[in-house]
Amino acid sequence: MSEQYVTFVIDGELYGVPAHDVREVLRSQPLTRVPLAPEGVAGLVNVRGEVVLAVDPRHRLDLPPADADRVPMMVVVHVAGEPVSLLVDEIGDVVAVTPEQYVATPESLGAELRRVLPGTYTLADRLMLVLAVDEAVAA
Repeated sequence: MSEQYVTFVIDGELYGVPAHDVREVLRSQPLTRVPLAPEGVAGLVNVRGEVVLAVDPRHRLDLPPADADRVPMMVVVHVAGEPVSLLVDEIGDVVAVTPEQYVATPESLGAELRRVLPGTYTLADRLMLVLAVDEAVAA
C-alpha cells in the first residue's frame, strides 16, 4: 500500500510530509514579524483571511539562514489542529512511496535530529527526508 508525500526543497535537500497533513501550497506571502518571537518563527501571514504562524524549519534542522533575497514558498500544514506555514525554498511533486522504500534515521544522528527527521524514503534518483511537522515547528 502506498502513501503520498508532498515534497519540497530546503537548502538543496528534498524533504517530504504526508499529503494528508498539507492544507495548501502557496507562493510567498508578505510576513509580519513578531517581536520577541522564538528563533525559527518567521512571523505571521494572512492566508485567505486567516492569520497563520510562519515557521522557518531551517532552525530545527540546524541549517544556515536562507539568503536575505530568497523569496520562500509556503507549505501550509496542520499542527495540533492549527494551520502553520513552513517556509521552503522550492516546491516539489507529490510522490507515492511504499513501506519497502522507508529507512529509519540512523541512531548516530542524535535524538534531537531523529525527532525532526524520523526517516527517509529511497526514491528512484535521490533520498527524501521525512519531516516530522509537529517537531519541526516546535520552538
